Amino acid sequence: MLFAIRSRKSPDWQKRLQASRGDKVFSTINYVVVGLFALLCIFPLFYVLSYSLTPYEQYLKNPIRLIPTELSFAAYRQLWNFPLMWTGFRSTLFITIVGTAINIVLLCISAYPLSKKDLKGRNFVMGMILFTMFFNGGMIPNYYLVRSLHLINTYWSLILPGAISAYNLILMRNFVSAIPDSLEESAIIDGANELVILGKIIVPLSKPAIATFILFHAVGHWNAYFNSILYISDRKLWPLMLIVREMVVDSGANMVQQGVTAGAQELAQPFTLKMAIIVVTILPIICVYPFVQKYFMKGMLLGSVKG
Repeated sequence: MLFAIRSRKSPDWQKRLQASRGDKVFSTINYVVVGLFALLCIFPLFYVLSYSLTPYEQYLKNPIRLIPTELSFAAYRQLWNFPLMWTGFRSTLFITIVGTAINIVLLCISAYPLSKKDLKGRNFVMGMILFTMFFNGGMIPNYYLVRSLHLINTYWSLILPGAISAYNLILMRNFVSAIPDSLEESAIIDGANELVILGKIIVPLSKPAIATFILFHAVGHWNAYFNSILYISDRKLWPLMLIVREMVVDSGANMVQQGVTAGAQELAQPFTLKMAIIVVTILPIICVYPFVQKYFMKGMLLGSVKG
């Protein structure tokens, strides 16, 4: 009798044993497909890293060997002695840090008032913001605008034109709209003004979304190069990605060999230099991403709920 009562409860381990063969096959296929996609994502990174450490002579002997038999750090030493690399890192770090900070501040102070349903003219403002997602002045009017503001050959020409994103603003507004109004009402009863509510209630509760947008904007600033081509002609102000483009696309690896200090005796081949500079430029983003990845999915799911 006691055994019959226990069997009716169907413990979890018994449910797992009752899984059908089709479920097991489906799970196996999922693991295989996801594993293949993971390998496809990892392979280019491993390829670039491997050949940045492989002597060029070894590469010519066996171009399909992915595991180097001999390691060479000549390309990295050559990049270390290349002055333009350091100025590029400095420019990119300034643009990424300052640009992302401006993006997040404008995003928060814009999304919070637009999340209020009783705000007069909210629909009109949102309509104007949506309009900018589909129509813009174009490249030439934007260039004339930046030039008229005397921003040519300054870092601000790469920061201010994209200071706020309409798409991210809509997501952030939806995220803030999902926060219960009772929290704001309680703060107002306690005497808090709008700035206090924004700083002590809205921003702390919006950390997942803010972390997600920090990642989006930081990666965007780090990888941007087209606006640099338009607005930056001084090589000392070139961001890192413009230097990478010069080397990889326009075969500018020779300028590295010409720009190294006289103490560098061993010169790497242009192919190895290209692989090395790609590794150097993607390494910071790879190191930062794991710290914000836990907020990524939560921020996007909550921000995609319509407010």
